[in-house]
Amino acid sequence: MFYPFVAMKITPFLLLLLGLLAFAPKPKLTTVKLASSLSVGVPKEFSALPDDGIAVKYPSPRKPLAVYTNPSGRVDYSVAVRPTTFESFDYGVLLKIYKSSIQRLYTKVDFIKEDIRTVNGRDFMYFEFVSTVSDSRRNSQLTPIKRYQVVQYAIEGSQLYVFTFVAPADEQAQWQPTAQAVMGAIAMKK
Repeated sequence: MFYPFVAMKITPFLLLLLGLLAFAPKPKLTTVKLASSLSVGVPKEFSALPDDGIAVKYPSPRKPLAVYTNPSGRVDYSVAVRPTTFESFDYGVLLKIYKSSIQRLYTKVDFIKEDIRTVNGRDFMYFEFVSTVSDSRRNSQLTPIKRYQVVQYAIEGSQLYVFTFVAPADEQAQWQPTAQAVMGAIAMKK
């Protein structure tokens, strides 16, 4: 049975809560110029990872253009550049290819959002997901590693730019607004 007086007491509370959430402070970002045609927004409390730190955390023949990490070192924002033969008009097809590639990298992927979006006049392929890596060896006692990730791709000329924000999955609610703000602060000139 519905009691009108209960609704009258709950409704103002819900309106107040929604109002407060709408005016929640936006994450504070610092604009960093990475190249003459590329600048990104980095959370104020993040610091640049030095080359030796990048080599340890991201071992790869092609090191990222830049990596920024929070004070605990558990949350990273990286920018990488790789050669590509694709063009930006291929984004519709590439969205499916990159989704498949992401799924092959992890034991399990739960996609939150995937689309093509425009940021500062530039189209990006956007993926937001929680990844899980499990040790499949028999008798393994290792706990699966779960991460909240936002990845954005853009093609400029013969280069593929990859912007990645990674945080522990159990901190998703805390870092999701920051990840979205960072991805919305990318400025690439043509």
